[in-house]
Amino acid sequence: MIARKTLKAACLRYSFTLTAHGNYAGETEFSVKLAAMMTEPQTDEALMLLYCDGDLLAFKELYQRHRLGLYRFIDWRSPRQEWVDEIVQDSWAALHAARSQYTALASFKTYLYQIARNRLIDILRHRESLLDSDPDQYEHTLESTQESTPLTRSPETRLEKKQQTERLHEAIRNLPSEQKEALVLQQFNGLSLEEIAAITAVSTETVKSRLRYAMQKLRTELHAQKQGEPA
Repeated sequence: MIARKTLKAACLRYSFTLTAHGNYAGETEFSVKLAAMMTEPQTDEALMLLYCDGDLLAFKELYQRHRLGLYRFIDWRSPRQEWVDEIVQDSWAALHAARSQYTALASFKTYLYQIARNRLIDILRHRESLLDSDPDQYEHTLESTQESTPLTRSPETRLEKKQQTERLHEAIRNLPSEQKEALVLQQFNGLSLEEIAAITAVSTETVKSRLRYAMQKLRTELHAQKQGEPA
């Protein structure tokens, strides 16, 4: 992954080089581009095309837009917490390596999440024996996806909210893998049915079916949990 500090340093080096060589026209062009990116929001796809041409500022903006969503997606899907950072970093590195082949045929988010999903599948395939030897590692905390509770609420209300969130996360973790993936992509990452279908290589009808079954299972499990609570 190209770190934000590295990107900033590269931009500064570029600006310094222009000035040092007396390339004031190039410096002006760089300043105009920077101002335009700050005042005129561009689509992800347009930014990616700029990055394909070597624009590091475009990459920085893409990274800021999608770093949390990508992390959240992998955090839900990875069976080991310690793999999450590695997969996310590998995904950004793979995006950088593949930029010369990029074409804006689908949304940038779809393209990025496909890369991350493929990397996750690759790791699971190569480390399957490790998982089998330590099944307890399938459970890990999901604090990054939990909703924060305002401190103005009473301790009893905060506790109740925390318990509700934990029950929901436990129910989601218990979903079949394909249903959980579709649900997380839709509810936590805001992807459309078409984008989810493209990422998971299935039809939109299949995505709809997975989401429908996932919601049914969640309602059933949450209802059973509620019924089992002491009066």
